[in-house]
Amino acid sequence: MSAEATNPATPGPMTGSAARWRARIDLRRLGRAALLGPTARDRLPDAIGHVVEAHRAHHSDADLEPLRRAYVLAESSHRGQMRKSGEPYITHPLAVTLILAELGAETTTLTASLLHDTVEDTDVTLDQVGEEFGAEVRYLVDGVTKLEKVDYGAAAEPETFRKMLVAAGSDVRVLSIKLADRLHNMRTLGVMRPEKQARIAKVTRDVLIPLAERLGVQALKTELEDMVFQIIHPEEYEHTRELIVDNASRADDPLAETAEEMRVVLRDADIPAEVLIRPRHFVSVHRVARKRGELRGADFGRLLVLVNEDADCYAVLGELHTCMTPVVSEFKDFIAVPKFNLYQSLHTAVARGDGQVVEVLIRTPQMHKVAEAGVVALGNPYAPAPEDPADGERVDPTRPGWLSRLLDWQEAAPDPDTFWSTLREDLAQDREITVYRPDGGTLGLPDGATCVDAAYAQYGEDAHACIGARVNGRLATLSTALRDGDTVQLLMGQDPASEPSREWLEHAHTPAARIAIQRWITTHPSQDAAEEAEGPAVTQRPTAEAPTTRPATDHVTVDQPGATVRLAGCCTPVPPDDVTGFAVRGGVVTVHRVECAGVARMKTAGRPEVGVRWGDTAECRVTLVAESFVRPHLLADLTEAMALEGAEIVSATVEPPTQQQVRHTYTVQLPDAAHLPALMRAMRNVPGVYDVSRAQTAGL
Repeated sequence: MSAEATNPATPGPMTGSAARWRARIDLRRLGRAALLGPTARDRLPDAIGHVVEAHRAHHSDADLEPLRRAYVLAESSHRGQMRKSGEPYITHPLAVTLILAELGAETTTLTASLLHDTVEDTDVTLDQVGEEFGAEVRYLVDGVTKLEKVDYGAAAEPETFRKMLVAAGSDVRVLSIKLADRLHNMRTLGVMRPEKQARIAKVTRDVLIPLAERLGVQALKTELEDMVFQIIHPEEYEHTRELIVDNASRADDPLAETAEEMRVVLRDADIPAEVLIRPRHFVSVHRVARKRGELRGADFGRLLVLVNEDADCYAVLGELHTCMTPVVSEFKDFIAVPKFNLYQSLHTAVARGDGQVVEVLIRTPQMHKVAEAGVVALGNPYAPAPEDPADGERVDPTRPGWLSRLLDWQEAAPDPDTFWSTLREDLAQDREITVYRPDGGTLGLPDGATCVDAAYAQYGEDAHACIGARVNGRLATLSTALRDGDTVQLLMGQDPASEPSREWLEHAHTPAARIAIQRWITTHPSQDAAEEAEGPAVTQRPTAEAPTTRPATDHVTVDQPGATVRLAGCCTPVPPDDVTGFAVRGGVVTVHRVECAGVARMKTAGRPEVGVRWGDTAECRVTLVAESFVRPHLLADLTEAMALEGAEIVSATVEPPTQQQVRHTYTVQLPDAAHLPALMRAMRNVPGVYDVSRAQTAGL
């Protein structure tokens, strides 16, 4: 997480809000929490005293009774349960709640946080939570409650995230609780096996950290980043740690020297301000080192200037640019144009006489609070303002366009594997742009989006009829990449039978565009496209150039006499997967897993299903992807583990290592498909392997 030096220096008095909100957020004050001891019913249990203290610092008049009742229920429900770290389980919801209290969350969020694992891990029901604490707390607890693996199998994790994100569409506080929950779990991850640590860290990197960035919760994001960095890239982490330690031992400190110079400048200008040193966290130092090479003292942090009012931010900027040497290319105004995650600040940089460049952030205490805590700092974002009557509408004041887009496309991706891979890809696009329509409306799009993406964002599947665009008044192709602030006029054809070009997939960056185009292609397959996507028919003979394959199509029974069978390449069904079929050209029936995204698309398009089922023989062929760290003899150990499970390796591909990680792809023949789960478990148990999954066709 971010940290601030304890060297405040104020050339003038600060207002009350500035004095209360210090630049440092300390999320590590909670150690082992005390269990519930004898306490009067009208008193708060001693175990949550630290939570109350943090909560009162932000909400001095908060009603603490819900917290007392929530703690009593959580402690009694979890009593006797222990964490893998050896601590009583109640320490976990307490730690999660403290994290949120330090960030300024309001009482409802803290109440739900104390109860967030009760429905999942104890006999407490959602109805009981609702009866005791109200519909709002019930909704938040339900939003973060995991789906049971016994019911969802391998789809439990992606479907849990889908459920949580859908719930966040109505209340973003669901995500706040989930992020704090993951942060505390990551802090105590050391008790788990390295392979499990790596799997959890990977999901944290791909999903939770981008969500924290989008919600503006930098205090959580930076600490999560550092912990993931330490687990996945231990060598780079250790090197970065050594750089930071070596810099801390230097006699000279250019940041401290420049900070003092700034204090003098602002004192002479009679501008009340605090100038603080803001050290970079590990990942930030690592990124700067990769960008600049050898680091100098000023590269290990930035200066933070806190002032009372928005206007003072610009006054500070003017003084610094007048009295010091500004680096003009580094100036950014995120006050006039806030980032999509609520972030506001002025960014600039000044050059020292020795050639070092010092980056400077200028903001008010309220801006800093939002910069660190994001949506959590808003309190209850759905409570009506005192002067506005409540109208029953739950409108998210942050209006996150990324969340709206995510909720739109996830409905069209019912297959959990497609949803999971698309979610990670969508969240990897970590910058948003705004483009303008001719009518004055706006479209929020990820950086790199094209006119194709704008068309589907504005018109949905009606964008199939788009024939061109004007960007800033000039004709442009639909593949044209858009920039922040562009004006886009989309030109629509009048033919209701218009169809998208398959080439549009190459230019579509948003999931909404890709899914809509792919859905159309799937329901309007050309002969070539069908053969490419679904593989050769079972009647096709292997050639001398192509090794003999033994797909399981001869084990499929089809309720359509004389039909030729293909196994769909999009979902690679194997026994005993639940399967269904659809007729395509030439009397061919393609077989899909029932949860495949293509099945839902074809049903929506009105394509009739053909009954299919596996025959008596359960022999199957399947492609697996293993991800691992680099170590000697890994390949031999992995193939030996597969052979011991009776798997015949038909083909194998090992990609070149990247950052001490390597990806293996194996196509294996199994005498019995029921052995597949055991095979995947055996592969995961090989030291160094941190993930094994069924291969999926790229595209969506």
